[in-house]
Amino acid sequence: MTLASKIEAKDRVSAREADVVLGDDWVAPDKSSDIEIRANRQKRGLISINRSPLARKIITFNLLAIILMVAGVLYLNPFRDSLVSQREKALVTEARLVADAFEAQMPTSGPVSLAAGEGVDVDDTLASLSIGDGVTVFVYDVSQTLVASTEGLEFAPQEPIEGLERDQRSTLITDFLNNVWQTIASIVSPNDGARSPAYDDEAQVRKLVADTLAGTTNIHTGYNGAGSTIFSVATPLSHQGQIMGAVALVTAAGEIDDLVRVEREQVLQMFVIAILVSIGLSLVLASTIANPLSDLADAAEIGRDKNSRKVNPGRVRIPDLSGRPDEIGRLSGALRGMVGALYDRIDANEQFAADVAHEIKNPLASLRSAVGSLRMVKKEEHREKLLDVIDHDVRRLDRLVSDISNASRLDSELVKEDEEEFNLLKMLGNLIDFLSQEAQENGVEFIADLPAKPIVITGLEARLAQVFVNLITNAISFCEEGDAIRVWVRKRENRVLVVVEDTGPGIPEQALTKIFNRFYSERPEGQFGNNSGLGLAISKQIIEAHGGVIWAENIRPTDADITSDPLGARFVVGLPV
Repeated sequence: MTLASKIEAKDRVSAREADVVLGDDWVAPDKSSDIEIRANRQKRGLISINRSPLARKIITFNLLAIILMVAGVLYLNPFRDSLVSQREKALVTEARLVADAFEAQMPTSGPVSLAAGEGVDVDDTLASLSIGDGVTVFVYDVSQTLVASTEGLEFAPQEPIEGLERDQRSTLITDFLNNVWQTIASIVSPNDGARSPAYDDEAQVRKLVADTLAGTTNIHTGYNGAGSTIFSVATPLSHQGQIMGAVALVTAAGEIDDLVRVEREQVLQMFVIAILVSIGLSLVLASTIANPLSDLADAAEIGRDKNSRKVNPGRVRIPDLSGRPDEIGRLSGALRGMVGALYDRIDANEQFAADVAHEIKNPLASLRSAVGSLRMVKKEEHREKLLDVIDHDVRRLDRLVSDISNASRLDSELVKEDEEEFNLLKMLGNLIDFLSQEAQENGVEFIADLPAKPIVITGLEARLAQVFVNLITNAISFCEEGDAIRVWVRKRENRVLVVVEDTGPGIPEQALTKIFNRFYSERPEGQFGNNSGLGLAISKQIIEAHGGVIWAENIRPTDADITSDPLGARFVVGLPV
């Protein structure tokens, strides 16, 4: 063994050992990122509104929807409008009943005068009526003079009717909000509340009577100085088709407001309960959304800080939330896949750098050995041999550097270049016409079996041509005089198969799984150093970038023993159509 060969073998061993050490150092798990994420999670707790803008937005929008809904209900006040309408109808009915009671006592003949008491005793009739609590009755003659009223009269207490008792439930929330509103109103508009607290029932009724004496029933809903609701209604008294006067009823102030206040209190109580439930559910929802997103953001920020060397370097570990059946699970899975792909690329670059160092060291070691020997050798023929070795290694280095440069640029070029449609058979035909001449010069028979119908595919024509040139030239280099090479193409539904076969020595079984690795080469002794071992690796990378597959196998008869010598090698390329 020559000195150069010994140094080359030694460098190979040391490079392999170095590869193992580098790989072990790189994949050694670093728990620092996990510790930091757990520390941040403990600081954050289950719910951290002040640290999570997303949680605050979720709670704010949920509360805003409830507040707007309740505010709309209170503003529109459909319950109060319904109560007002019902009370007005009931009061009109009550007024007409009172008027009917007076008309029933009027004689069918003879004069009738309410002011003089002729035909009907107004005071006795009023005293005999059963009037609802808080209702005041006024009787006017045709000249709008007040004849009598129930003011000051004492009526026998009515028996309470079950289910119609006045609601005396607490209205704490409503009273509190009313006080707040009145306080704010007094500050904003201090003169707005200067209304007289006195409300003259008789004066308001007299206005209605003036219109009622025309023969119509009139009603008015007003408010006293305290803002309480008061209903007034006036209906005419007639005798034999002639208007004799009018009866007017006025309700007590605020009787309907108490009902509205109770109902509003119930709405506000439900509103408070809804707010508490909404806040609780919002916090739970925020914790299930904001906290996982915060974990993902923390992991990404830790990765950013590692790249800027703010923290100890180590692998970034994205939390695994892919079990969640929602967008956060998808995001976690996508981030984990992206980070995994990045680390795979880093590992591949690391391995590529180690392989490059190893492959460059081999010819450099041989050159160093040859140069060192050249200084000590005296015979001219030995010097010529050493110069040949130096020339061979220099050319080998040049070829190796060129192939490494092409391989390192391949990824970016595959992404940048635009795919176009082209005729695969036309491209293969041109390659075969050129390369078949080289095969025939070496005494190798070249057979092409291409379909007549064109096969159009989409891809990078120049890159795919590089693959087939590499496969065919490899086949030529392994064939001896008398061997044959066959290139055939078949279309199978949505894919096309391109096969390159030769009758050379075949592929060693142990090499079938490694033949597409970078810098791996199985060459005859006479061809050592003529290839960088990157051709098939680059070909695989190009084919996979096109969504295809490539594999190698030995050619054997169907019934042949697998341990028997192969009849040749076969490389199969599958591309989508």
